[in-house]
Amino acid sequence: MTTHFARALSRRRVLSSGLAAMGAMLLAPGLALSAPGTALSGTVTALAFDGPAILAVTPDGLLRREGDAWTRLDVPTGPSALATHPDRPGMILAGWQDGALRRSLDSGQSWTPANAGLPEAAILSIAVAAQAPDTIYAALEGDGLWRSEDGGEAWTFVMDRPYLDGAEHDVLSLVSVAHETGMGGIWLYAGTRAGLTRVPDCFCRWQDVVAGDAMDALAMGQAPVEAASLPEGAPVEILALAPDTPERLYAALPSGLWLSTDAGVNWEQTASDPVTALTTDPADPLHVIAADAAGLRVSRDGGTTWSSFDLSKDS
Repeated sequence: MTTHFARALSRRRVLSSGLAAMGAMLLAPGLALSAPGTALSGTVTALAFDGPAILAVTPDGLLRREGDAWTRLDVPTGPSALATHPDRPGMILAGWQDGALRRSLDSGQSWTPANAGLPEAAILSIAVAAQAPDTIYAALEGDGLWRSEDGGEAWTFVMDRPYLDGAEHDVLSLVSVAHETGMGGIWLYAGTRAGLTRVPDCFCRWQDVVAGDAMDALAMGQAPVEAASLPEGAPVEILALAPDTPERLYAALPSGLWLSTDAGVNWEQTASDPVTALTTDPADPLHVIAADAAGLRVSRDGGTTWSSFDLSKDS
């Protein structure tokens, strides 16, 4: 087992005065004038459920599907990160490569800035705490993890990037996994270009995902139980789970889609096609929607079988 210790928080970036001025600007409320039936075009780069509705990021912008149609939401195109939470229906968080982060509390009808205190760095991933939906985490390119405990009103730096294979790595995808750490609190799992890692929400250190008795085994001079791991050193590009079933974790790698049913200790590959976006239905952890070069596909059995995403049906 490898343990990675956090570096000093002195790496925190100094904010520019211009960023605060940018954050004071409000976005115009309302939906963009897109007729129902707007089609998805181009590569889908992010997906999320907002209650029964589905959100998708495409080159055309952020789209929302309710009923049998997509509608374009009135935000700048190209969000790089997207997050929702089943305990806060209507709350959508979207981040951009320019460091902007915006929040909607009415399912995308209006938006306000939510990046006060964040440095001007690309937002790679956003996660809402599984057991505390007012707590939000953001992974920033070249910087590390930031936390807001008031729904995005203010932010503080909490953790450097994980140090893996002799170098720091950006967090490409972040999820809050409601399993106790043994140190109090719960885990944040991170996908990086060097693989999967995790940190407790006390932010003491990054560490590998291991079986629950691995530390006890090492203390007794025994070898930990072997686990069926993800491919060693392979990039973990996307993580997804339903908060009420934290042991069921999905990971998208260049080799395809992988599934763990024990919170990331053991893994099996369920699909070989690469995906560009992934989301799990909070109301049904077996209901998974993925995007690839051909469009959207849906699974109702946890990723074992897939079918085309059909707007005319309840996908």
